[in-house]
Amino acid sequence: MAESHPQQTNKDQKASVSARKKALLLGKILGLASEDDYRPSQASITERAQFRLQKQQVQHQLNLETIFALALNYTPSDVTGEDLDPDWSYQFFQMAEQIQSRRMQDLWARILASEIVKPGKFSLRTLATLKNLTQREAQILEKALGMSVKMNAETRYKLLSGYRISGGLQQYFRKTSQVNIGLSKYGLPYSSILTLMDAGILHNSEFETGLLDKNSDILLSMTEQQFKISPKNNNSLFSYYRFTPVGDELSLLVQANVENEYVRALKETLKAGFSVK
Repeated sequence: MAESHPQQTNKDQKASVSARKKALLLGKILGLASEDDYRPSQASITERAQFRLQKQQVQHQLNLETIFALALNYTPSDVTGEDLDPDWSYQFFQMAEQIQSRRMQDLWARILASEIVKPGKFSLRTLATLKNLTQREAQILEKALGMSVKMNAETRYKLLSGYRISGGLQQYFRKTSQVNIGLSKYGLPYSSILTLMDAGILHNSEFETGLLDKNSDILLSMTEQQFKISPKNNNSLFSYYRFTPVGDELSLLVQANVENEYVRALKETLKAGFSVK
């Protein structure tokens, strides 16, 4: 008989907990569960409220201490630090104390370390967006950035959605002038793009580049690799999703990985209208 793996057993046990038991576990957050000498049935509603607030304050303090400890790991000792804007730091800690996910705490820690080195990189608006960002939305952002490119010397990412022929004789001899880049095939369906739009990370509409110069190479840079393309005619342009200023700031934090399979598919898609080098 095959032995069961302890970690897998624990996961199975967690998954099999009934919805009612899951709901009852929330009582710990509300101060409705017995702990040590505390018995909610013997406490007044005022005492239960005080107990809940105390637990909340302890959790908030733990969250801040975790973020601070992580930030120290990201703060270099060989670079001159700067004083934080007092209003910014107050708002930062007010929001950061509510962050419990270890993954999200790491993002907040990197923001704090970055601001100590060079203040002004991350606005309060970005902090507010990040505070409301779920882990799922953060994963979608990571996926989107892993599929985005910077063109030539641009500093902002573009999430390419396709390209088309605009004018010229070639558009009359093609079955379609629009070529779509299959984002959904590689884990980024349109529903995920809408999620990023709702979160204020992507603008709510597609944009287009100007006409691309046939005689000029275009360097496409991704997080881990880059390659050059050149248009086969002077009537090509890209359609793309643009990150908002908040999205641009968050892109400095997220460590996205490029999937080689997506890069290969992107190059193959571009070959119809571009020379890929």
